[in-house]
Amino acid sequence: MASWDVRHLPRAEGKRFLVTGGNAGIGYFVAEQLAGTGATVVLGCRDAAKAEAARAAISGRVPGARVRHIRLDLADPSSIKAAPDALGPEGPERLDAVVCNAGVLFDQPRRRVTEDGVELMFATNHLGHFALIHWLAPLLTATPASRVVTTGSFTAKSESLDLDDLQSTRDYRPKRAYARSKLAQMLFGFELDRRLRAAGSTTLSVVTHPGGALDSLTPARPPVHLPTTGERLRGLPAGLLLQGKEAAARPAVRAVLDPSVRGGQLWGPRVLGIRGLPAPEPVRGHLADVELAARVWAASSALTGLDPGSNLG
Repeated sequence: MASWDVRHLPRAEGKRFLVTGGNAGIGYFVAEQLAGTGATVVLGCRDAAKAEAARAAISGRVPGARVRHIRLDLADPSSIKAAPDALGPEGPERLDAVVCNAGVLFDQPRRRVTEDGVELMFATNHLGHFALIHWLAPLLTATPASRVVTTGSFTAKSESLDLDDLQSTRDYRPKRAYARSKLAQMLFGFELDRRLRAAGSTTLSVVTHPGGALDSLTPARPPVHLPTTGERLRGLPAGLLLQGKEAAARPAVRAVLDPSVRGGQLWGPRVLGIRGLPAPEPVRGHLADVELAARVWAASSALTGLDPGSNLG
């Protein structure tokens, strides 16, 4: 594997990248690091005010940054469908990468649903991105060597899916429902690459995960992220095992930029999969289950009424 310097990323002038959830957390740092390459970075966010705050924060740290934002609510099918047209005014008709990063995690015991009655974490974290790639596929496949980068979760690797209850209608537990939604999305990323290869496309689908990332270990980015001194001090012991969100963004950034990255790969932090520089990982267990991935794809298509595979040719 080629050497990689997270402090000196390759230049990407003329390219355009979309980062979902780029206004906060790991998504913000993915966008900031990609903006430093000279590319145009589009933040896909529900909240325009938060997106503008993130754009201003990136511009304040990256001289000449080309950053804009579009409204994108992954729990709203009409917002997702409008994404390709919203991207249109900026530059040529190309999209070099989309980072499927946005996600929600609820800690209250009450199960929440979208207006269409779909469990909200599954709808946002997985189905929303599934639908987004359906609508963006023509633009992606028309852009040579474009990439779809799916941000999964370390917790998803030890979870399992109940194909008869993907929306956790029985025995709902928030953290488990979150992990299952991320597992479904990771399986989608691997299955997408298989279908891209079968279609003869040059677009790659790569799956990443950030390892263990804590706000208390994350550098300040006012007004997007302002940790207190107390929060920083309380987080120091965890720094022996975990990392901040700036470092946790690096697997996704490498998956977007590194020419040595291959479709169908899984990238995460090098040290035990929870911290350190980005490195490839073996694809094992549920993540390697081709039949399971195909069934999740079919179930997702039935729930959304869409099929990204139909737009890959």
